[in-house]
Amino acid sequence: MPTRRVLIAALAALLITPLAAQAPKGWKLRVDRSTSASDPDAAGSIKFMQMGSVLHAINPQAAVYWNPANTAAGTYTLKGTFTLMKPSGHTNYYGLVFGGKDLEGANQSYTYFLVAQDGTWLVKKRTGEQASDVVAKTPNAAVKKPDASGKSVNALEVRVGGDKIDYVVNGTVVQSTPKTGVTTDGIYGLRVNHLLEVQVDGLAVTK
Repeated sequence: MPTRRVLIAALAALLITPLAAQAPKGWKLRVDRSTSASDPDAAGSIKFMQMGSVLHAINPQAAVYWNPANTAAGTYTLKGTFTLMKPSGHTNYYGLVFGGKDLEGANQSYTYFLVAQDGTWLVKKRTGEQASDVVAKTPNAAVKKPDASGKSVNALEVRVGGDKIDYVVNGTVVQSTPKTGVTTDGIYGLRVNHLLEVQVDGLAVTK
C-alpha cells in the first residue's frame, strides 16, 4: 500500500503543469483548484503566454507562475505592472509572489501581495495547503478599479528592507510590516486567481 507521503507527493505532481511551447521558456505553474461549490472554477485550461515583454495569463483556475531561475535574497525591490483585462463576476485577486520555496512539492511556501477589482489589496502566506493573512484585505484609493472599458492597471512593488517590508501600489506605500516572520528569500513570480485574465509587464527585481 502506498504511504500517505507518497500519495501526497503524487497529488502535488499532478498540480505542477509544464507550460506549452508558446509559453516563456523555463516557466512553470501550479494550479490551485477551487473546492467551493459556491465558487467553482470555470471550464477550460489555463493559458500562459509571452507577448513581447508582456506575460499574459488566462485563468479558468487559480495558479501560481514562476521560473526557478528567478530568485531574490537580502534587500531588494520586486516590481510588476498588472493589467486586468476585464472584471470577473465577483472579487478575485492577482499580484506578486516572493520568498517561494518547494513550489513543486507538498511543502510549498510563499508570500503573496495581491490586488482586486474592488479596490482592495492583501498580503498572505502559503504553507503547504494552508493560507493565512499577513495583512487582511484592505481598501485603498491607490488601487485602480476597472474603467469604462473594464480594464485596470496597477503597478505593484514589494520593497524588502533590512527590518521591514513596504507594500506599494502605483507609487503609494499602502502598508509596512516587520520583516520578522515573513520569508522573503526565495523564488519570485505571480499569482492569478480563477476567472481572471491578466497581463504583466516589467516583472523584475532590483537591488
